[in-house]
Amino acid sequence: MPRSASKKGPANSSNSSAVDLFRSASGKAATKELERIDQLYYAYANNLSGMIDPEGIESLCSDLEVDHTDVRILMLAWKMQAEKQGYFTLEEWRRGLKALRADTIVKLKKALPELEKEVRRPSNYVEFYSYAFRYCLTEEKQKSIDIESICELLELVLGLHFRPQVDLFVQYLRTQIDYKVINMDQWMGFYRFCNEISFPDFSNYDAELAWPLILDNFVEWVRSKQT
Repeated sequence: MPRSASKKGPANSSNSSAVDLFRSASGKAATKELERIDQLYYAYANNLSGMIDPEGIESLCSDLEVDHTDVRILMLAWKMQAEKQGYFTLEEWRRGLKALRADTIVKLKKALPELEKEVRRPSNYVEFYSYAFRYCLTEEKQKSIDIESICELLELVLGLHFRPQVDLFVQYLRTQIDYKVINMDQWMGFYRFCNEISFPDFSNYDAELAWPLILDNFVEWVRSKQT
């Protein structure tokens, strides 16, 4: 005996209505969340530029109860994919806070530990390390960073993972006279160096391989100190 088609109609209609209601509610919730994210943005944005500037970031750090030099602020900039050091645009702010599901300062503060865990995953960390260098290129067409700024950046982004290597490399950078700036290739080379080369004996370091010359000089400097 054929099944009655009439029984399916109401059920399908009911399911469809439930889906529509869910979509409508989700859409409204997303809209409200975005409104709160925007509202939080404008609490720190400069009225004239419409951007969060260094002064706004100082205020944000104060409300988050972190220092403006805290590596987590750099991690937050990475999450936003902020392009200009010391500034956040509305688009960048939305991108970061939506990903962190933070539409209030309390939620953003609570999101920082998880953000730190996310960044420190090996799959993300090399991207963050590369971003940190690019973020510090403050001038148009700038391709390198001065030695003192590099030393501070190394201590900030790599010190927790490779403190002995960073301390020794920073000591070398501050005493040598051959290099006044560091470029991206040298910056990324040191990250690879920390991950691949045994420390402190450098027993598997081969200067014949494609290492930046500055690392050849660094290893030679360290070995001369050890003898």
